[in-house]
Amino acid sequence: MALLECPYLGKRVELTGERREHILLRHPDLLPEHFDEIAKTLKDPDDVRKDDRFPATQLFSRWCEHLKGGKWIVVAVISDPPPAERSWVVTAYIARKLAKGTSEWTRD
Repeated sequence: MALLECPYLGKRVELTGERREHILLRHPDLLPEHFDEIAKTLKDPDDVRKDDRFPATQLFSRWCEHLKGGKWIVVAVISDPPPAERSWVVTAYIARKLAKGTSEWTRD
């Protein structure tokens, strides 16, 4: 398991082996080559949205100019309500446009 810094949430976010395997299988264009981009997206996102379909999920996005001519990295994070307060990566992928959802924060 990897613990990734997420200043926006004020804590570390878990990336379990099972979720990493999911990303490897479903999004092989992202892992293993661009693991560092997942960490950068959580540490310094360009955009954070609340997933309208899954209220406990936030979508962290970061623009990567060098990735396939310019694409978004999207990292979906679920956070448990207090007192557990655990947060973990559900999935991550490369996208042409920002993920849909209600905007929480955008870099100026």
